[in-house]
Amino acid sequence: MTDVAEIKGHRRTYVGAMPGKLVQCLKKTNTENPLVLIDEVDKIGKGVHGDPSSALLELLDPEQNANFLDHYLDVPVDLSKVLFICTANVVEHIPEPLRDRMELIDMSGYVAEEKLAIAQQYLVPTARKNCGLTDSQLDLTPESLHTLIRSYCRESGVRNLQKHIEKICRKVAYKIVKQETDTLTVTDANLSELVGKPTFKHDRMYDVTPPGVVMGLAWTAMGGSTLFIETALRNSGTDDKSPFGSMELTGHLGDVMKESARIALTVARNYMAIYYPENKFLNTSHIHLHVPEGATPKDGPSAGATIATALTSLALKRHVRNDLAMTGEISLTGRVLPVGGIKEKIIAAKRAGVSCVILPEENRRDYDDLPSFIRDNVDVHFVSDIDDVLKVAFEQQQKDEEKRDSN
Repeated sequence: MTDVAEIKGHRRTYVGAMPGKLVQCLKKTNTENPLVLIDEVDKIGKGVHGDPSSALLELLDPEQNANFLDHYLDVPVDLSKVLFICTANVVEHIPEPLRDRMELIDMSGYVAEEKLAIAQQYLVPTARKNCGLTDSQLDLTPESLHTLIRSYCRESGVRNLQKHIEKICRKVAYKIVKQETDTLTVTDANLSELVGKPTFKHDRMYDVTPPGVVMGLAWTAMGGSTLFIETALRNSGTDDKSPFGSMELTGHLGDVMKESARIALTVARNYMAIYYPENKFLNTSHIHLHVPEGATPKDGPSAGATIATALTSLALKRHVRNDLAMTGEISLTGRVLPVGGIKEKIIAAKRAGVSCVILPEENRRDYDDLPSFIRDNVDVHFVSDIDDVLKVAFEQQQKDEEKRDSN
């Protein structure tokens, strides 16, 4: 929508003038208190005929819409009894004054168990019926559906999953029509023949994390994902002759993440100065920090604690726990600050086989709100500063060292 007249109506001096959408809606429903759904409100654009988002202010604000003036009627219309529901994919694209007049309800995506239930109860029967198949002619096993969700369809909704199920049904119907088969049971073995090779192959780059490498957790448009932070000593270039340390950043990082890396370096240096004053590695070494999958843009502050842990791990030449993943923004004094997307990040950790997760203390309430099947089999540590993070990260190695010393 780019025309204000769609909302406010045309003046009657124009040929083909019409009332606005809201007045047409009241006329169509024959009631003054209908439910009005404005879909994809973040896609509204500013055109040559005005800014529709500014016109929506008058429409949605309960302080103003009791006297909404439609240009075609030219008399005030009371819209205060109308219930408006707006949907959006990206909240940041909604103008701030308009967002301020809305009550935001965040709807997170489906988890794998929910997708499986939707597929079994609705998507598969509907696709089977549309392709003229019976229950006996096509059997999609729960294992094959789970593989389809995990390796092909990781988006937050089920639209892509529906497309894959419909593709399977069409191919099976084609085989039956050509009398190649009478029935087909779809399993993990023959799934790739029907829908192609898996889109997502692995979640872990390292089975055993070396010193300087830590697994972080990130929120993406497709839900949660694991994100490895790699650090290594850089021994080439003329800059290495400098007595002062430096850090090179690669991996298509955004400005916020670059700043987070510089803060993490300062925090790691301060930690080493307090607990390991003889270790000057971070002060004098030239370090290279990389986040793999360099073609994918990455930004956000939630990798601060992960970067600080990776730098400390490199300086101490200690590897962190192999079953560990973490998330959290870090302040310059070492405080671990809360982040968003806890549900998606926990799901990503479980998918990667992680059993120990570090979360900021202030995200405890978000974790407590999660369903029990998401929280099962995950040992979560809530931390408030970098000391707590590193204590959990190196806990296993310290126990092994103590055990060796006692022997």
